[in-house]
Amino acid sequence: MFHTDREKAFDNHLIDDVLDTFGIQRSLSMKGCPYDNALAEMTFKALKTEFNRQYYFISLQQLKIEQFDYTNWYSNIRPHSAFGYMTPKEYKRELYKNCLKYC
Repeated sequence: MFHTDREKAFDNHLIDDVLDTFGIQRSLSMKGCPYDNALAEMTFKALKTEFNRQYYFISLQQLKIEQFDYTNWYSNIRPHSAFGYMTPKEYKRELYKNCLKYC
């Protein structure tokens, strides 16, 4: 899956050819909705600044292991200001508990 906004830079035949060659499906954000892609943008920004720039990977295996560790840390240990300084796991648990209370 290749998700982009509707920016003109992604509207070209070369990208279409590459996606077709590798059997990759295109996903576009909704027209006129600048926040549609915000979660993905935030996640990739964190991945680039907190993970990619701190390591030099000598093998694909090392990358996979380090990526697994980072994802675990990001989701289960790292507090996020957007979630009131809870981890995503804690935030999801609280949402579920509140849903059970009020649903």
